Amino acid sequence: MQAILLSSLVVVAVAIVARRRFVVVRVAGTSMVPTYQPGDRVLVRRGAQAALRRGQVVVFRRVEPGGASRPAPRLRETEWLIKRIAAMPGDRVPDQVTAGVRAAPGDLVPAGRLVVLGDGPTSRDSRDWGYLPVEEVLGVVMRRLS
Repeated sequence: MQAILLSSLVVVAVAIVARRRFVVVRVAGTSMVPTYQPGDRVLVRRGAQAALRRGQVVVFRRVEPGGASRPAPRLRETEWLIKRIAAMPGDRVPDQVTAGVRAAPGDLVPAGRLVVLGDGPTSRDSRDWGYLPVEEVLGVVMRRLS
């Protein structure tokens, strides 16, 4: 009886840790085509802002032009977007983004900010609304589930 109780507790503990560490997000829209299609589900590793790298695909809270986020009280009520990191703090601002982030050619991405771009030709991203504050990142896409 104790072994069954202990194994049940272990299963519950693992489920709680996994739920806090990972989340499944459904892709909406075509900004990441051909990498991700509308309706794809992706596994996202939460947190790890310190481990972000150029080229990673991230899920983040929708931001307004100028980089301001919309406050949302709960995870499910938040509008999440998915894009690829094009430049990190200290990197040179990509030429196609300079107008969107109000930077001069050769400027560097400021601390605490990212430049994100969609893989698709019709993406709304840093070219439209500027830098993404790092604290708005939910996590990094680990893999497609469907």
